[in-house]
This record gives sequence, C-alpha cells and structure tokens, in this order.
Amino acid sequence: MDPGNDTGISDFLLLGLSEEPELQSLIFGLFLSMYLITVFGNMLIILAVSSDSHLHTPMYFFLANLSFVDICFTSTTIPKMLWNIQTQSKVITYLGCIVQMYFFILFIGLDIFLLTVMAYDRFVAICHPLHYMVLMKPRLCELLVLVSWIMSILHSLLESLMVLQLSFCRKVEIPHFFCELSQMIQLACSDTFPNNMVMYFAAMLLGGAPLVGVLYSYSKIVSSILGISSAQGKYKAFSTCASHFSVVSLFYCTGLGVYLSSAATQSSHSSAVASVMYTVVTPMLNPFIYSLRNKDIKGALMRFSGMAVLKGSVVLG
Repeated sequence: MDPGNDTGISDFLLLGLSEEPELQSLIFGLFLSMYLITVFGNMLIILAVSSDSHLHTPMYFFLANLSFVDICFTSTTIPKMLWNIQTQSKVITYLGCIVQMYFFILFIGLDIFLLTVMAYDRFVAICHPLHYMVLMKPRLCELLVLVSWIMSILHSLLESLMVLQLSFCRKVEIPHFFCELSQMIQLACSDTFPNNMVMYFAAMLLGGAPLVGVLYSYSKIVSSILGISSAQGKYKAFSTCASHFSVVSLFYCTGLGVYLSSAATQSSHSSAVASVMYTVVTPMLNPFIYSLRNKDIKGALMRFSGMAVLKGSVVLG
C-alpha cells in the first residue's frame, strides 16, 4: 500500500489535452517540436554564457541559471506526456505523480525567484550604476541563487508531503497532462482544508511577494530612465532591461491568465489547455527574447558557432 493512500490505489490516469484519437499525432508532433526547441535554445544560452568571458557578469549568470531551470521545468512534464501518447497509455503511477508534482513545484518556484533576482539586478544596474560591481559581487549572486534553490526545495517538499497524507478512494482521472497540485487536492476524498490553506498561503507569500518586488524594481527603473536627459541614454538604459521585462511580463501574464480563466470557467480541460502557455510556450520563447534583443548574446553565439565550426574542421582534417 502506498504511504498516505488508505485505499491502496497505485495508478492515476492523465487525460491529457484531448481524448480525440485523430488529434494525438498532431499533439505529439507539436509538443515534441516545442520541447526540442526549448532544450536546444536554452542550452545555447548556457553554452554562450559559459564559453564567453565577456558574459561572465551577474546578469548573464542569472540568465544561464534561468535557462537551466527552464530546461528542467519542461522536462518534468513533456517527456511523460509524449511517452503516454506514443504508447497510447494514460497511466502514471502514484509515486511517479508525486515525484512529477514535486519537481514541477520546485522549478516553477525557481523560475519566480530567479526572475525576481534578475529584476533586482537590473534595478541596481540602472538606479545605482556606480555601485553596481560593489553591490552585485559574485559571492552575493551565488548566495541569491542558493537561497532561491533552498526556498523552492522546502516549499516543494512541504506541498508534496502534505499530498502524501491524502487518500484517494476511487479511480483517479486527472484532467490535465501532468500532475498539478490543485488537481490532486481536488480529487482527494479526505479532508483537504490544510492542503488548501498551505497552497493559498504559499501562493500569496512565494508568488505575490516576488511580484511586488518585481513591480517595485521596475517602478524605480522607469523613474530613473525618465530622469535621464539624453534620448540615447534613455535608449541604452531601457535596452538593458527590455529583454527581462518581456520575459517577466510573458511569464506572469500567462500564469495569471491561466488561473483567472480557470476560476471563471470552472473547466479543468480549459485550464489544462491554457496552462500550456506558461509551462511550454514561455520557456520556449525565453531564449529567442534574450538572443534577438541582446547584442552580447548574439555576438557570443556567433563566436561560439565559429569556434565549433573551426574545431569540427580541425577534427575532420
């Protein structure tokens, strides 16, 4: 019998995005393409930052960490979904569901914390440029990332342990393509009041507080940019945070849109389809946003590709 599972249920069913057989091939091809683009694009960002000494700065250190988290984030859900479509199975084990939920909460928490830390980095760079290198020391950057990991791990562990205490007294069908926390709580047949309280409190504390920090940082950034007299100076200051602002807006707007729409429609299937935006589309677009709007990244990628071609020519020769 599984722990916290009084009825001995061992398997859950992931209903996915659609139960129409003719759509399965289309969904498989679409999600496989998006997953490969996400992994390849974020891997390029990591390789560019690690291989180019010009990018060994706090901003790109945080960006490389964000790219790594985005790869892990999508790898938590998409491979299992593709496997189920390929094998024409909807089954996920009880333990597998708990593990998937744990890592999903972990990596989405890390996304939130890293975006907040990056907003603080841009705030210091624009509002206190003369003290930037003093305030954003490598040790502090590493500490900020470490604290983000610790807080995300503790939060994910707490939520997962509380789900382990729930009982599921019937055949559990999850109307989603992965084991989401709120869906698991709704499908339990035991008392879920403590789980709901912890989930809502964590959402306000670990989701709301970072959002307030991001908004505060950008309010100061905007007022500092407006105070710059020259148009060239304004453009230069804006360009240093435009990519991050685009990523933050995309992440929070899609995430909030999913939960507001699901609360309005009360449709689990609609929520599953909408959640594709922040679980799949946003991590896929992040590398494009940072590379297309950033000359340093584009230059590093060109130098990296040139080095790869040169090494390949030497090996072939």
